[in-house]
Amino acid sequence: MLAAPPTFATQLIRADAAFRTSLRGWDSRTPLPAAAEGATARQQVIELRLAGNARLYRVTLGSLPQRLRRDVADDVASLHDLNALAPAKGTKGPKTRLGPALPLATLRRYYLEAQRRSGIPWQYLAAINYVETHFGRLRQASWVGAQGPMQFMPSTWAAYGRGSVRDPHAAILAAARYLRAAGGPRDMRTAVWHYNPSSSYVDAVARYVARIRRRRLGLASLYARRLLVRGAHGWHRLD
Repeated sequence: MLAAPPTFATQLIRADAAFRTSLRGWDSRTPLPAAAEGATARQQVIELRLAGNARLYRVTLGSLPQRLRRDVADDVASLHDLNALAPAKGTKGPKTRLGPALPLATLRRYYLEAQRRSGIPWQYLAAINYVETHFGRLRQASWVGAQGPMQFMPSTWAAYGRGSVRDPHAAILAAARYLRAAGGPRDMRTAVWHYNPSSSYVDAVARYVARIRRRRLGLASLYARRLLVRGAHGWHRLD
């Protein structure tokens, strides 16, 4: 008798274990192991499917261990939040331009420097960097004209930026200045709302911040994600 295919819950548990195993001894100054990217891609595809099927989502979530359940729940909720911010269908946006992200160790050093200078928790800077441009992998301006890895409008950059808006170091420091001027670190929800005035955006950022904080490899798990698009034959990588 043929064995039943593994459930989504089983696949998620296996992918999570494979991801953590693949990063044992990894130096974050170097590229991610291919096994880490593969495990993360499997998780992403499953979560995208769960986001489109409420019943399957509930069944899968109930079969996961608590630690992984929280991650998957946050991911799926954030997918819904960010999809709500997407331009209306038919809106013509800029052509996608891609490039590599800086090494994770470098980005984390920039986030921590910005935290020391501004008091803004570094996890918020990392989460915004991820939501806005996948840690700088998306290189085009947004459909409303925001630019650079932290997506500044030209007028806002003129007030808070120093140097080039496309320089990750300068952009991360400028984002910290802006968030502090907007109410952080005392009231981070208000500060993030000023960064992008949408409750869906604020909620998505807050979930990713929580994800980074509660797991040692939380930031690495977001950094390992690829840009996925849906084609005629399923999901495939854009980057």
